[in-house]
Amino acid sequence: MPIVNTKAIVFGAIKYGDTSLIVKCFTLEDGVKSYMVKGVLSSKKGKLKTAYFQPLTQLQMVANHNHKNTLNSIKEARVVHLYRSMHTSIVKQTIAMFLSEILSSIIQEEEKNPGLYIYIETALLWLDSHDEISNFHLVFLMNLSRFLGFYPDTANMGKKGFNLAEGSFTDSEHENLTLYNVELILFKRVLGINFDAINAISLNKNERQIILKTIIKYFELHLDGFRKPKSLDILETVFN
Repeated sequence: MPIVNTKAIVFGAIKYGDTSLIVKCFTLEDGVKSYMVKGVLSSKKGKLKTAYFQPLTQLQMVANHNHKNTLNSIKEARVVHLYRSMHTSIVKQTIAMFLSEILSSIIQEEEKNPGLYIYIETALLWLDSHDEISNFHLVFLMNLSRFLGFYPDTANMGKKGFNLAEGSFTDSEHENLTLYNVELILFKRVLGINFDAINAISLNKNERQIILKTIIKYFELHLDGFRKPKSLDILETVFN
């Protein structure tokens, strides 16, 4: 079983028995991996701490990786980016929970994807270090679709509608799954925006909800098995 030294972003952890966790991570070297972390809930002196496995914690770790779809093991781990505000802000905690649920759902491959890893890593550091973050999740998801292969085709943005199923703008009227009027205007506001331009997007809470529901629908249409996240309602409550 090969030993790998890799960065990893925690997607989530579930309790196993009374003392252990099964942890799902996105690793820089080998894509998604799941680990059995034995005794971590009961041991106060062990190398591995429960706090390491909070959603979207960024780790540097030495792990045993097998390639037989069985659970792996972590030999050593340390937090590589100690967040300043992610775990103390209720809003940021809720965003982290929401995004970790989405990322865990859609990223399944056990293969290296450094571009996607660096995007998530960089985005989380931006979130942790900024205060004006009410539109962060919208820009994060929209730009995430680029790495997943279905970023909207921004050619012909002057057309009357945007077909969610086709991922492109259209002049056809009354097509199914097509955005028009207010929904179209709002959707276009987050196209081509990076994190440093987030403050240029002026949205009220209702507009933000419309855009988020549209993006969720867009993901549902382009990702097999994608379902509305359970934490979506919590996120909307926090921003109300």
